[in-house]
Amino acid sequence: MAPFDLVELWGVSGSYVVALLIGLGFGAVLEMSGFGDSRKLAGQFYLKDMTVLKVMFTGIIVTATLIFTATSLGFLDFDRVWVNPTYMVPGIVGGLVMGVGFVIGGFCPGTSVVAMSTLKIDGLFFVLGVLFGVFLFSESVGFFDTFWRSTDMGRFTLADLFGIDAGIVLLGLILIALAAFYGAEISEKFFGGKIPLAKISLMPRNRVKLILSAGLIAVAVLISVKGQPTLQDKWSLIQEQEILKLSNREVYVPPAEVLNLMHETSIYLKLLDVRNESDFNLFHLSESRLVSLAQLENSSFAKSLAPHPGNTVIILISNEEQRATQAWKLLKAHGLLNLYILEGGINHWLDVYQVETTIARRVAIHDKGNEPLRYQFTRAVDERVSAAFPELPHSEHADHSPVHKVKLQKKKAASGGCG
Repeated sequence: MAPFDLVELWGVSGSYVVALLIGLGFGAVLEMSGFGDSRKLAGQFYLKDMTVLKVMFTGIIVTATLIFTATSLGFLDFDRVWVNPTYMVPGIVGGLVMGVGFVIGGFCPGTSVVAMSTLKIDGLFFVLGVLFGVFLFSESVGFFDTFWRSTDMGRFTLADLFGIDAGIVLLGLILIALAAFYGAEISEKFFGGKIPLAKISLMPRNRVKLILSAGLIAVAVLISVKGQPTLQDKWSLIQEQEILKLSNREVYVPPAEVLNLMHETSIYLKLLDVRNESDFNLFHLSESRLVSLAQLENSSFAKSLAPHPGNTVIILISNEEQRATQAWKLLKAHGLLNLYILEGGINHWLDVYQVETTIARRVAIHDKGNEPLRYQFTRAVDERVSAAFPELPHSEHADHSPVHKVKLQKKKAASGGCG
């Protein structure tokens, strides 16, 4: 299933060749669209030449249609497609600054490179100005770092904003684009061609454009009806590969390794306890968080757990392993990385890092179906005992495994965007 790792498929050199070919195609399209001419770009802001709007909006809706058709049919995992994190307020301010620069200079960073490649003097000076601005920003960002990182919403899309299926968002986006194209055609005739409004035909007559528009709307309607893959669909697509990790017990981490991670300062460790609330209140590991399986099914909640920063490791905890394994499958289907399960659960943890017998003692419980807590507590201690966060020297006498199962994995697509 896409997206594919080009480095694994064709090696580093092959991935560079692909990037080069895409860049050549992108640059050629920009030049053929006339984006190397600052007068054409600036004409956008005077409503005389709407080529920028038409080309860019066409690119957006065609790309969105291809992406969400592919995800709807199960050919593409959208969770693995890089989406720039949203920093709402800095984004608005940056957009305003770029807009002012665009209308004054007649270029955006990408089109200035196109202009420079055709040896246009204004394109060359614009690129030099961009580089100098990047240098100034890099040297001064420390003075306003708090603002720059403010209103961090992470990976946030229009579907998340409105809480609706991506297919419906796509349909709305296409309708908005078509309305914008219609308005742009009239605007160009009125402001650019100086044609009186009374003499402008308001009836679209270009059959090719009408057929293509109808095709896009039809595809969006079909995608909306079919919907995007459910969590179960996503798990089915990866099940064959991921189930081997469970069978081989690659993701079950012994208590000693979890304890090492709890003391490791270079790792951002998240301990998610998926037991019921009463067992959690009796005893839980230090700084663990109680979550339910229903919460993990929610995509917005799952995204909030996504490795951010990239050195995040998530350990799932239940009384034994069944419930934590169920949680692991849910988060895997959401596309999260660095997911592991506490081997043997809290029962095994308490076997290794024991509490005082006046607080809890192991009891024989024959019910295996409900994954019971096999320790009977005289009172709720939550994390107020040493077993919740044992000292490392204590762990030297316990179940230390020479095998380190936790291997930090980072998303291959670490950045993106348009310049």
